Amino acid sequence: MNDTAGSKPMAEQSTTPQELSLVDLAQALDNEGMVSLTRSFVEDLRGGIKHATTEFFPWMDSLKQSKWSGILCLGMGGSAAGGDFISALAQLYGTIPIIVQRDYVVPSWWSSDWLVLATSHSGNTEEVLEATENALKAGATTVVLSCGGILSGLPEIYPKCFLLPSVGGQPPRTAFGHIFSRQLGLLRNIGVLPQPREGADEAMFERLQLAVEGFDILNDPEGDVAQLALCMLERPIALLGPTELQPALNRFKNQLNENAARFARIGVIPEMNHNESVAWGGVGSDQDATAPDHVLMLLTWEGMHRQVSKRMDWMVAHATTDFAWKIAGEGGTLLESMLHLCILMDWISIALAFLHGKDPAAIGPIMALKAHLESVQ
Repeated sequence: MNDTAGSKPMAEQSTTPQELSLVDLAQALDNEGMVSLTRSFVEDLRGGIKHATTEFFPWMDSLKQSKWSGILCLGMGGSAAGGDFISALAQLYGTIPIIVQRDYVVPSWWSSDWLVLATSHSGNTEEVLEATENALKAGATTVVLSCGGILSGLPEIYPKCFLLPSVGGQPPRTAFGHIFSRQLGLLRNIGVLPQPREGADEAMFERLQLAVEGFDILNDPEGDVAQLALCMLERPIALLGPTELQPALNRFKNQLNENAARFARIGVIPEMNHNESVAWGGVGSDQDATAPDHVLMLLTWEGMHRQVSKRMDWMVAHATTDFAWKIAGEGGTLLESMLHLCILMDWISIALAFLHGKDPAAIGPIMALKAHLESVQ
C-alpha cells in the first residue's frame, strides 16, 4: 500500500487498514491528535461564546450603534466555514445580509457601510490579507479574527480595525468551534443575530456533548459511524440537503477532502431537482444508471420546508443507488441542527481517513502549493 503524502507509514505488515480496528488505526495514524481535537468541539464552542462579549471587547458597543447595510466575511478554507454558517443563520433570523467572499478581492459593489469580518486562523492567509488591506484602505470598519500572524497586527495600523483573538495550535478545520462561536458571539452582541433565551445555549451544549460521545469512533469502533465509513470506502460520495444546510454540506465535503483525501459532490434541494435529478435517474434501464454505486447522504433538519422534505423522500425512493440515507441534524433550531451534523461529519471523515490508512491531519498537497507560491514571489 502506498503511504498518503505526509502521513505516518503503517507498520510493515500484510494487513490492510480495513482489517485493523479503528482503535489500532488511530494509534498508528493519528499523529496530531485529531481524535482529541474532535472530542473538544463542544468545549471550543462554549469557550468562544463566553469570550466574544462586550465585557471583554467594549468596542462591540460602537459597532452596535452603527447602521450596517450588511456584513462581508472574508476567509478561506476552514477559516471561511464559520462565515457560511452565520450567513445561513442570518437568512432565517438576521437583521442584515451576510455575504462570504473567498478571494483576494472584495466585490465591486462593496462600500464602507458594510462591516468587514476577516477571518484567518493563522493570520497569514494571503487571500484574506490582501482583501482585508484593500478594504481597510478604502475606509472599511473591520473585525479581524485570528490567533496571530499579520492579520492580528492590522488593528495597530488602522484605527477602524478591531481584533477578536481566537485559539491557535491546531489545524484550521479543527478550530471551527473556536472560530464560529466567536463570530456568532460578535453578531449577537452587535444586534445582527438574536440573543438566545437564558440557559438555551448551555442546554444545547449538553445535548451536543452527548452527540460527540455517542458518535466517537473509538468509544464505539463497530457502531453506525464506522459502518457508514465502511460503506463509503470504495464508493463515490454524494451529499444532498436543503438550502439552509448548504454550509453543513460544504463543510462535510471539505472535511472529506482534507481528512480522508476523498472527493465528494454536493447538491442543494430544491435547485438540484431542476437539473441533477435527471442524472440520478440514469439513462435507460437500471443497469445503465449513471450512479448505481454512489453513497448518497441526504442531510435534514426539522425546520425544512414541507415540499423539500417530500422531494427528499422521492429522491431516496427513486435514486438508482442502493446506498441512500437520510441523516437528521437533531435540535429544534437551525443552529443546533447544523452543529449536530458537524459532529457526525467530523467523526465520519476521520473514520474514513483511518480506513484508508491516512493520517487525517496530513495535507501534503496544500503545503506543497503554499511552498510553490512562496518560491515564485
